[in-house]
Amino acid sequence: MSVYKLAEALMQQGLAQAAEAGYDEQQMARALMTEVIAVYKRQRTQQDIAHELQFLAENLDEDQDYAFMRP
Repeated sequence: MSVYKLAEALMQQGLAQAAEAGYDEQQMARALMTEVIAVYKRQRTQQDIAHELQFLAENLDEDQDYAFMRP
């Protein structure tokens, strides 16, 4: 199993548990994002984390290639 499939499975499990506890997907996603950033802070600089988040924000459209990709 790839790490991305593992993350997807954990996300679905977490969303199900959150729903059972009365939380919606957006609340759970925000809480998980906070935890991801906490893990990033253990070994990465704030600038590096900001660049990663900026890259992800700039590439939210799944129908477009990443800026560094060639057609």
